[in-house]
Amino acid sequence: MVTIIRHYVRFCWLPGHGSMRERRNGEATGDVRCNSFVTRFSYAVPMVMYSGSERLVIFDADGTLIDAFHAIEQTFLSHGMAIGDLERFQKRRKLLKYLGGLREFPNNLRRQFGKQQRKLLLATLTEFYRNEALLYPGIESLLRRLLDCPDIRVALVTRNVTIEPETTLKHLFARHDIDLGRFDYFASLPPGEEKTGEMKRARELYAINPARAYACGDEYGDYLAAIGAGVYPFIVAYGFEDRERLTQSFGVPREVISSSPAEFSDRLLHALGLLT
Repeated sequence: MVTIIRHYVRFCWLPGHGSMRERRNGEATGDVRCNSFVTRFSYAVPMVMYSGSERLVIFDADGTLIDAFHAIEQTFLSHGMAIGDLERFQKRRKLLKYLGGLREFPNNLRRQFGKQQRKLLLATLTEFYRNEALLYPGIESLLRRLLDCPDIRVALVTRNVTIEPETTLKHLFARHDIDLGRFDYFASLPPGEEKTGEMKRARELYAINPARAYACGDEYGDYLAAIGAGVYPFIVAYGFEDRERLTQSFGVPREVISSSPAEFSDRLLHALGLLT
């Protein structure tokens, strides 16, 4: 027995505020970039809500897959600034992360204050990401393993701050011989926008049982987004926030935190039944 449901849905997606795409078999099947339109659709909902056996893994990009700190550090150095070491960087409040600590703050503030200086900084960061930034050790093989699994959907939900993030990430992944088009779902969000909605959309798009869905990130916001989307969180402590800050400042359970890319890969593969 099935139930026929009819919906009227209004989609709003403003140009310049990121993109949302559905991908299947490496092909983009939908691209929403409009001010507003209304569509009517009907679909059949089986009485058994989740009939398939597919699983879903949602990745954050910067600080989870990509060594973002090194890219930021090198960008700052090329502009005569210093951001400090990774340990101090991870412990700073978000507002002060890119202004450095007490030693770096005065010089960085002076050099970042003007609009033109910030544009140059962003352009340099974008160029470094596209031509030199790297995935963390072991992440390339992890992604290949998951992308090759026919019953695992792989999504990427990012707030990457470079110019045209999708183009940037295409270049970066291509240098590791990974086609961004093989991801089943991609969403690029503006800085500060939470990821919960996109995580839910990725899960609902493929009718994935929440108990078979995982979201991986490196910040407290990623943990909250995963919980809000009804999926299991995997949080790493080698990116933008360390284990101490995640557990003591935000109360993230130690059990969901991985301290290294190798530990993260092993824990995720084990959860998926792929660890050999």
